[in-house]
Amino acid sequence: MGSRSEEDETLLLITTDGRPPAATPVLVFSTLVAVCGSFVYGSAVGFSSPAQTGMMDDLGLSVDEYSVFGSILTIGAMVGAVMSGKIADQLGRRWTMGLSQMFCLLGWLAILYSQVSWLLDAGRLFIGYGIGVTSYVVPVYIAEITPKNLRGAFTNVNQLMIAIGISVMWLVGIIIPWRTLALIGTVPCVLQVLGLFFIPESPRWLAKNGRWKDSESALQKLRGKNARIFEEAAEIRDYTGTLHQLSETGVFDLFQPEYTRSLIVGVGLMVLQQFGGVNAIAFYANSIFISAGFSSSIGSIALVIVQIPFTILGVLLMDVSGRRPLLMVSAAGTCLGCLFLGISFLLQDLHEYKELSPILALVGVLVFKGSFSLGMGGIPWVIMSEIFPINIKSSAGSLVTVVNWFGSWVVTYFFNFLMKCSTEGTFFLFSGVCCVTILFVAKLVPETKGRTLEEIQASMNSLTTSSLSDL
Repeated sequence: MGSRSEEDETLLLITTDGRPPAATPVLVFSTLVAVCGSFVYGSAVGFSSPAQTGMMDDLGLSVDEYSVFGSILTIGAMVGAVMSGKIADQLGRRWTMGLSQMFCLLGWLAILYSQVSWLLDAGRLFIGYGIGVTSYVVPVYIAEITPKNLRGAFTNVNQLMIAIGISVMWLVGIIIPWRTLALIGTVPCVLQVLGLFFIPESPRWLAKNGRWKDSESALQKLRGKNARIFEEAAEIRDYTGTLHQLSETGVFDLFQPEYTRSLIVGVGLMVLQQFGGVNAIAFYANSIFISAGFSSSIGSIALVIVQIPFTILGVLLMDVSGRRPLLMVSAAGTCLGCLFLGISFLLQDLHEYKELSPILALVGVLVFKGSFSLGMGGIPWVIMSEIFPINIKSSAGSLVTVVNWFGSWVVTYFFNFLMKCSTEGTFFLFSGVCCVTILFVAKLVPETKGRTLEEIQASMNSLTTSSLSDL
């Protein structure tokens, strides 16, 4: 047997030719399995718009009944978000994803075979619960399995798959019946459940639970059998060991001074993401396109053409430009898009430049959606998965996810009231929130590109930092 120094020399966190860790087949496959849940999330959000006419005609639903069906998804998601952190800590990241997909699968089947409104609502509620859990656990799992040089891009694939799920439902829903659309929704649920049997658990979750050998084995699978993992494994072990000296926290414990910055950044980004108007604009995009003189079908296709390429661009730039520049450019673009929409409706009210108003409305929606897809859609979830130490990650992650879903409900619910008060004022308000987002990112959000999770969390949490320095 060789000496300890010889063992250490053969176990460094670099590949055998000295390059940073690469995207191994196991890492890529594990990420693809995880983001099947993100596709389910997107398909659930995108289902209600193309299915509305067919469902109301076939089942004789009133507008109020269909409104309940659409909105109950958010209620289920908030319940799932509340429980997501604790479930992920108890069951592990992998089987929590499996549990969430069982709820989604049951929900899709209930919708598929429903003949009455209460079964539709129950199915939608089940799907909401499942995607509420998914919205937390998927970015956390991906962040915990990827090396620092790939983490941003891989975690942002979560947002890409959400966008693809929405787009598939929008496009396919134009030509197929709503029950067939619900059947399509079950496919990624089944794929993820089957795929979970072939991917490793998060090494950091295993380490947190004292399963050191399993943690190192999982890390070796993810980095490749010839990769040298000693430094990364040692850093995970040392940092997790330090956190074991701290008690597991509840929600109210998050408001201690040492976690203030992480909490402000995590919650603040989610509040600004939702109150920037994304769900309001997405929900009413069809009516905006119609007012601009375009058909809803052409409008949906235009949104897809803009959304997918910009989301892919965001994924590619994530670990090149960094999180902060992308966030600020994205927020600036959403600010501009809302400004165009506000000016468009102002011109309509003033009966001025009537030929310009529809063009501004179209450009405003597309600029907003493209800019949002570039950064504000996915990066807040990436940063959420990076900034919280593992001893508070379940409570903090649940809180942040609940805030996101609650903000979505508030904006969607009050949007009609705001529009009645002042249409142009509503979009100017959203534009102002997006402007505040730029300042918030510039002043408070840290750059996490190229840093390990342990480095990020230690730098943002004073108690953890002081504990590490005492070792």
